[in-house]
Formats: sequence, structure tokens, C-alpha cells
Amino acid sequence: MDPPALIVKELAEQLIRRQSHINVDDVIQRLFQEVSFDNFPQPPDPQMEDIAVQLWNWAVTKRVGPDISEQQRAKVRHVACKLVYLCGPENPPENSIRKQILMASKTGRTWLDCKRPKLADEFLLLAVKSLESLYSRLLSQGDGASDINVLKADVEKDLLRVLSYQAESAVAQERHQEAVGCMQRCREMLQRLPKETGYLSLMCYNFGVDSYSLRKYEESSFWLSQSYDIGKMNVKYAPGTEVQAKVLRLLATVYVEWDCQQFKEKALSVICLANKECVYPSGLYLKIRILLRSGAPDEQVRAGLTELLESEVTLDMCLSTVRLLMGEDRESVAFDLLKRVCQRFESSPELGSALVLHIELLLQRGKELLGKQKIEDVITGHYTGQPLTPQTLTTLHLLLWDQAFKHFEAKNYSEALQWYDYSLSFYKRGQLDPNLAKLQRNRASCFLNLQQLEKAKEAATEAARCDPNSIFSHFSIYKIAILENNVEKATQAVKEIGLLAQAPVSSEDRVLLKENAAATLLSLAAQMALENEQQETAMKALESLCEHSQDATQVLTALRCLVRLVLSTMDNTTEEKRNDSLDMLLLYLKMAQQKIAKLSPGVERTDAAHWFRRIAWNCALQCESTPIRMKDFFATSYQLSLLCPVDKGVLMAQKTCLLMAAAASLELCRTTPDSPQQPELLAEVLEHVQVCWNVWNTLKTSGDFSKDPTDALLLLYEFEARAKLSDPKLDTVLETVLELETVDVKILETIAALAMEPPAHFPTLCKKALRIALSLHRKQPQADLARCSQCVHSLIELSLPRGVCEVDARVLEEVWGYYEEAQSIINGAPEDFAELEVLWLLTRAWNTGILLYSLAQYPEAEKWCSLGMSFLRHLGGLRESYQRCQACTARCLTGWIKPRETSSWRSEPELSLWEIGGYSRNQV
Repeated sequence: MDPPALIVKELAEQLIRRQSHINVDDVIQRLFQEVSFDNFPQPPDPQMEDIAVQLWNWAVTKRVGPDISEQQRAKVRHVACKLVYLCGPENPPENSIRKQILMASKTGRTWLDCKRPKLADEFLLLAVKSLESLYSRLLSQGDGASDINVLKADVEKDLLRVLSYQAESAVAQERHQEAVGCMQRCREMLQRLPKETGYLSLMCYNFGVDSYSLRKYEESSFWLSQSYDIGKMNVKYAPGTEVQAKVLRLLATVYVEWDCQQFKEKALSVICLANKECVYPSGLYLKIRILLRSGAPDEQVRAGLTELLESEVTLDMCLSTVRLLMGEDRESVAFDLLKRVCQRFESSPELGSALVLHIELLLQRGKELLGKQKIEDVITGHYTGQPLTPQTLTTLHLLLWDQAFKHFEAKNYSEALQWYDYSLSFYKRGQLDPNLAKLQRNRASCFLNLQQLEKAKEAATEAARCDPNSIFSHFSIYKIAILENNVEKATQAVKEIGLLAQAPVSSEDRVLLKENAAATLLSLAAQMALENEQQETAMKALESLCEHSQDATQVLTALRCLVRLVLSTMDNTTEEKRNDSLDMLLLYLKMAQQKIAKLSPGVERTDAAHWFRRIAWNCALQCESTPIRMKDFFATSYQLSLLCPVDKGVLMAQKTCLLMAAAASLELCRTTPDSPQQPELLAEVLEHVQVCWNVWNTLKTSGDFSKDPTDALLLLYEFEARAKLSDPKLDTVLETVLELETVDVKILETIAALAMEPPAHFPTLCKKALRIALSLHRKQPQADLARCSQCVHSLIELSLPRGVCEVDARVLEEVWGYYEEAQSIINGAPEDFAELEVLWLLTRAWNTGILLYSLAQYPEAEKWCSLGMSFLRHLGGLRESYQRCQACTARCLTGWIKPRETSSWRSEPELSLWEIGGYSRNQV
């Protein structure tokens, strides 16, 4: 075997044996691609022919069940049939030809069923050729034997089937003339095969239906005519009169839709012929339709209607005919028919549908008075033995509500109420029905517009009774409460609407409730309350709207309204109420931040973020007396600014918000030093400072900010927070301050103060800052003596020993240096130095000497006492009052030169402590 044949054989064996590891679809596809007339030339090969037969039988056995699809079955048949034709002998015997005919015709039919007519054509052509070849052989054997005639008849029958398949394929490929040719050959064969009449007639009918669905009216009319004509060729084997009538009705419909004016005579003739074949209501209805479309006079139409009513026509068909007449402007004919229909179906339980149609037609023609009379008759009949069916009653309710709505829109509320009352009359007292609740709500709206408040209240209450889970019922109650100025009832209604909006949807018709209706009603509720100057109720409605609406834009609009309302009430109010309003505003602003974050970037998001951040900023400025609120508002303003496009203005706002939030937190810590929340507040300060550094560094790249104090403020805030937290990183902050391009003395003085402000206690850092500050003061062209004096004062105060255990030579040496600095300052401007400050220096030096004297350190004591006495010359009016200090000094010196013979030294009582003019150490 050639390689292609070997491949086909191997694939076929895999498929036939159905090996577990193979993919059936892949194997079938490969077989389908390998076998073709172009690349598979084969001499006669009985072995391949056997394989083809096995493949065919395999496909037949797989017909039952879902083992393979119809497409796969068609491909297997395709392969098997080709192999039979390719590998068979050049002049096959009769049995082989019959086998080829069977396989080719079946394969073509299968491809047609798979909607692949092009593939089918190849095999149908093979089948025709084989059939013609077989027929020729039979003819050559003579006409004498009866069995030969039977065989020829079988061949002709098969040929007719294959030709009909070819016609079907041609129709599917829109080759109309080819299909006509095939069908003509089939018709010629019907004389010898009369039993195939029904088959061909039905096939032509199907061709007509397919063409009609594609709006190919000319081709459809041809095939339908062929179907009818073929059926008439042999009545015995025809489909039957009912089918023939059906064919003619479709043919008439084709003429009507093709061009009724041009083919009206044909259409009317065909439908009359159809009704003659078999009277059917749809045929009589089509006749009336043709008469109307062709513009026939009323008399001719009435005759057709009489013919329709005399048949076994249904009420629905009659009502459809009435609507058809109304659509063609045959009003008088339509109403006459309707009267006759009501008379004919007087005892029918479906009569109500005819009455409702009568009412509908009257209202369409603007005959409301007649319509009302008819409605009243229907209401009377409904309760006196002629009840309407539920479906008809629903149709009537819709009709009545539609009419009422038209009058309501025209502001004719009394007339609308009358139509709603007609609908109400069909409901029983105490009935529970959601539609009844809707009806009562509509009635309540009419009463409200008619200023009949009590009746409106009754209708709204009844609506809530019928459907307590409807937000619309509670909204009706809310509207009435607003008009009555009943704040409590209105607030309760808003609460109920909000609760129902959260409830799960219980049925399909309540989907609207959860998605949009609740938010829309709450928005209307707020608007109504504001129009009636009920601000508190309006705020409740808006708050509920914000809570339940899923529309971020709608919520932001409501929040803007709430903010404006709260701001309008903050003037001329008590401090307590003002704080409550600020707390509400903070809540609204935080909710706005969450909603804005859900919006897509764009103009709407930017505008909203800017609007709300400015509101937060302004609110923060009004909270000077409450640092905690100021902190929260500035923090919220910063969060909102993050939702704005970044520019220089936004960065400046962010920087200021963070600075102010940190400052407010520190102020809160100062005013509440014992608060348990202080560590948390200080941590917030450090977080704000860190974020602000990032913003500030970005901002500094956009311009010159050399005069901006932000660097210093951030360092001060960080220093204070870390000092209160006893953070070991405090030294680093001071070093960073010293690295600034310009170190302000005030910053160092502030740092010194913060380092010793409870609970902080960092004397070493404090002295370092003071020493640097003093150095900077002294370097000024004109030093500020008061500030210098204060620095020296603080350094001495921090350094002097406060008891016996703190006395240390190193410490005394350090303090001595500070005194020398003080003397230098005084000598530089003795007249400008404060006398009390000189006195303080004198006192502290003297007291230090006394302390040393008590410790028997007489040389040091004499040194410090002398230091104190050196300041006497700088005193003014107080100098004479303290001259006695010199005598004390002499006595001290005497005690040192000639000590008493005792085991310990004891100072004189007047030397133990020196307090001058009540200016004690604790006060300085």
C-alpha cells in the first residue's frame, strides 16, 4: 500500500477498535483530511473497500446515543463512501453499484442535515450517476421479466429521492433555477411513481416556507403553487384537503405581504379556494384581511364577517377581527361586529373580554360617557352573575388606571379619582392585595391635590394595611404628615422607608424598590420637607438617603444639602448646640470622603473633593476652643485633598492641614496631660509630621520657600511629641535643628522649654539648646540683654546643686562659668541690666556658698560668697539694705581661720538661708 493508504488503514483500525487512548474527534478529522480524490489515487483494492464498509457500519452502530455528533457521523460516511468509489473496480458489479448508491445518497442526506449543502452536492451527483448506470444495465436486460420491472421501479424511486435532495441543496444555496429543474424531473416521474405525490408536495411546501421566512415572495409563491398542483395530480396519494388548504392560506399570505394591491385578485382567489377545500376560521380571517387591505366595500366585508360568524370561530378570533377592523378605520363595521359577537357569546364565561374590548374602543375614540356607562354595566354584571375572569379583570384594571393617569397628568383630579373608584369597585372590602395598595395610593394623591386631607389620610392608611412592606405606602403617609406639620409621624415614615430599603427583595416586581425607588422617594421627601420649612425632617430624610443609596453622585448631592443646612443653623446658637453641629458636619465630611473615593477620576470627583475639603478647612478654623475637633477637621480636609489632582495649591493646603492637625493634637496633650489617649495623640502627631515632610519636600521643588518657617515648625512639633513620649531620638531632632541654614534663637529657646516641660525632663538637652541660644544672642550686633539674662538665668537654675548630694566640683565649675558670663553681660551694660535679676544672681551665689560652708568646704564657700558680694556694686537702691553682707563675710572668714575646737562646723543661724524681699529660688 502507498503511504496515504497505510495512514488511512491505521486510522480506521484505531476508530473501529475504539482504542482507549485515542481521541475520536482527532482521528475522524485526520481521516477526513487524508481521503480526497486529489491526493488519494488508488487502484482497485478489496482490502480498502472492506475497511470502508467497516467504517460505514461503525457509523451506523453509533447512531443511537451521544457517542459521536452528527458532524462526526457525516465525516465518517464521507470517508467510507469515497473509499468505496476510489478503491472499487472500474466496472463494478450490480451489487457494488447498489452499495455505492446507498452510501452516496445517505452521505449526501447527512450533509444536508448538517447544513453543509456544498459537501452534499458531490455525493448526490455520484448517487445520480450510479443510479443512471444501474438503470441502463436494467434496460439492457429487456422489459419482459416482471422482476426486472420491479427493480427499475425501485431505481426510479431512489432517483426521485436523490433528485429531491439535489433540489433541497440548490434551495439552501439560493440556486433557484437548478432546484426548479430537479423538481421538474421529479414531477415527470410521478406518473410512474404516484405514491410519491405526498412526499413531493410536502417538500415543495417546505421550500415555500423557507423562502417566505427569507421574504423571497416570488420563489415562495412558486413553490407553494407547485405544492398545491402536485397534490392535485393524484388525489388518492395527496396530503389531504386540510393540508392543501393550509398551503393555499400561506400562498394567499405571500401575495398579501408581497404586494396586496397588485396581487389582490390572486390572493382573494387563492383564499376562496382554500376555504372551499377546507373551511377554517383562520382562512376566513385571512379573507377579511385581504378584503380590508385591498379596499373592498363595507358590504363585501360584512359578507365575509357573516361567513366568519357562521363558522366554528372562537371568541378570541372574533375580537382579533374587531381590532383588525379598527386598525383599518372600519369603525362602524367593527362596532356592529362587536355587538353580534356579544350576542353570539352571551352565555360564554369569556364574554367579559368582549365587553372590555368594547370599553377600550370607546375610550380610544374619545367617547368617555359611553365608556362610563359600559363600565357601570360591567360592574353590575360582575356582581349579578356575569363575573369577569381574572385575566380580563386585570386588563380592565390596567385600562381604568391608564385613563385615570391621563386625567391626573392633565390635573383633572376629580375625573381621575372617578376612574380610580371604578377600579376600586371590583375589590372586596378587607381584601389584601399589593395592587389595591397601589390603587389606594393613587387615590390618596388625588385627594391631596383636591385639598381633601382626611380622605387622603384614609386612603394612605388603607394602602399601608394592604401592603405594609411597600415604601410607597409609607411615602404617602409621609406626605400627609408633612402637610399636617406632624414631625414625629413624618420622621417615623422616613425611618420605615429606610428599613424597608434594607430588607431583601422578595419578588421580581420589587427589584425597583431596592435599587432606585427608596433613594428617589427619600430625595423627594427631603424636598417636600424643605418646601414646607421643616428642616429637621428634611435632614432625617437626607441622612436616610445617604445611608441607603448606592449612587455615589446622589449621596454627595444629599451631603452637600446636609452641610448647607447645618451651617445655616450654627449662627446665634449656644456653644453646646454649635459643638453638636460641628460633630454632625464631621460625620458628613467623612461619609463624603468615602463616596468620592468610589467615583472615577474626572471633573465630578475633583469638584466634589475641592468643595468638601474647603468646608472641612473652614470648620476647623471655627474650632479654636476645641483642639480635638480642629484636629479632626484638618485631618479630614487633608484626606479629601488626596482625592484632588495634585498641584501647588493642593500641596500647600495639604501641608497646612497636616501642620494644623499636629499643632491641635499637641495642644490637646497640653490641656489634658493626664488623658490615657495622650500616647495615641502623640503618635498621630509624629505621623502627621512625617507625611508633612514628604509633602513639604515635594513642594519645595516647585519654588523658593526660603522664608517659610515650615522646617522649623515640623522640627518643633516632632521635638515636643518625642519629648513627651521620652523618645531617645530626641537628640537627633535637635541636631537636625542645628543643621538648618538659619537657626532662629527663638526655636532653641522653645526647644529648651519643651525639654523640661512635664512629663518631659531632659536637662542636658535643655542646657545645650540654651548655651547655643546664648552664643547666638551674644553674636548679635546689639544683643538683647533681657533674653541673654534669661538664658543665663535658666542655665544657672538648671545647673546649681539643689542639695548636699548634688554638690560636685565639675558642676560648680560649670555654674561658675555661667556666672562669669552673667558678669560679662552686666559689665557690658550695667545700667540696662534688671536690678532684681542682679539680686537673684547674688542670692543664688551666696546660698551656694552657705551650702558649701555647711559641708566644711571653706575655701569654696568663701569663693562663692565673695562671688555673690561682687554683685552688690551693681545694685541700685537696694545696695545699702544689703551692706551687712560684708560683715557676714568677714565673720565667715574668721571662722575659717580660727576654727572652734569642736568635732564639726556649724554655721550661724542668719547664714543658713538667704531670702531677699520674698524672691525665693522657686519663684525665680
